[in-house]
Amino acid sequence: MNKSLVRVLIVDDFPAWRSFVALQVKHNKAWKIVGEASDGVEAIQKACEFRPEVVVLDIGLPGLTGLEVAQCILRDLPATRILFLSENRSCEVVQESLRIGASGYVLKSDSAKDLLPAMAAVLRGEIFLSTNLGILVYRRATAKSSSSVPHHLPELSSGSK
Repeated sequence: MNKSLVRVLIVDDFPAWRSFVALQVKHNKAWKIVGEASDGVEAIQKACEFRPEVVVLDIGLPGLTGLEVAQCILRDLPATRILFLSENRSCEVVQESLRIGASGYVLKSDSAKDLLPAMAAVLRGEIFLSTNLGILVYRRATAKSSSSVPHHLPELSSGSK
């Protein structure tokens, strides 16, 4: 295996999402998919085996949650970048993912436009949030009262952004 290639592990319990992510990753010749996992335990095993630079990880997984998986991977492989790819819009979950050390969080509904830029950003050591999530987290962080900001981001059409 070419050591200069960025190793990517894809973790999602839904095969169609793993296939979509794999197809997107293959657009960049500098990235190589080293494995896929469909549950939390398998994700940790494959991360330890393949030592990826980036793990694209869903929040809702069988066995262990994505947050639990991220904590285990980051404990054992602290240089690994965790990029969550989920449809969970809970501000608390997004904030918790960043608190435990994730490098980014992309909504599945934004993945066609955000996944590849997010991967590139986290590899540069930057934090990446889907545009709609960034707005929500900012509003929550700057709100005088958390009750004035919704806990879940509503669906927005492309014209609402």
